[in-house]
Amino acid sequence: MPVKTFAHAVFLASAGRSAEFPPEGPPEIAFLGRSNVGKSSAINVLAGRKRLAFASKTPGRTQTVNFYGLGEFGRLVDLPGYGYARVPHAERAKWERLVTGYLLERRTLAGVVIVMDARHPLTPQDERLLEWLAPLAVRRLALLTKADKLSRIEGTRVLSQTRRTVADALLFSSLDRQGVEPARDRLAQWLLEARSGSRK
Repeated sequence: MPVKTFAHAVFLASAGRSAEFPPEGPPEIAFLGRSNVGKSSAINVLAGRKRLAFASKTPGRTQTVNFYGLGEFGRLVDLPGYGYARVPHAERAKWERLVTGYLLERRTLAGVVIVMDARHPLTPQDERLLEWLAPLAVRRLALLTKADKLSRIEGTRVLSQTRRTVADALLFSSLDRQGVEPARDRLAQWLLEARSGSRK
């Protein structure tokens, strides 16, 4: 079920302001993370597609909220990255308002995936985000991307460290597909439970 569900992902809309968000429909899962941490690549590998979400080596490339549809099953939402110093302050403030508006106002939000670089997890910016998310009644999953760059011992240590802050965390790699199937299973379960009205 999860593979088939994500394989049918299609681009729906790109919104530079909240008024441009598509009408609420099926449950949505939002992807959050620092700029250039691998959010778009994670969405692509989960969907089994190469260029569904545009992945760039240039930090700060994603400047809009991008919606991807999974039919009636749900949606994936790629939110602008945070923490890139070269972006002008006014532009960063605009992004923050956009992301805050989505997270606080979107009634169909079923869960949040916090994407962090496995080599540098839980930066001060990540921790501030987690503190901000704490009051929201949504599920959370931490994906530790680029895990292929760590040894097994390093990966085990980083995962244990992260789980002290985010109980649900997975090592993840878009290159060797580590953690892809468990992540798909987790997100598919979130969407199923949200559609059935269960918000445990």
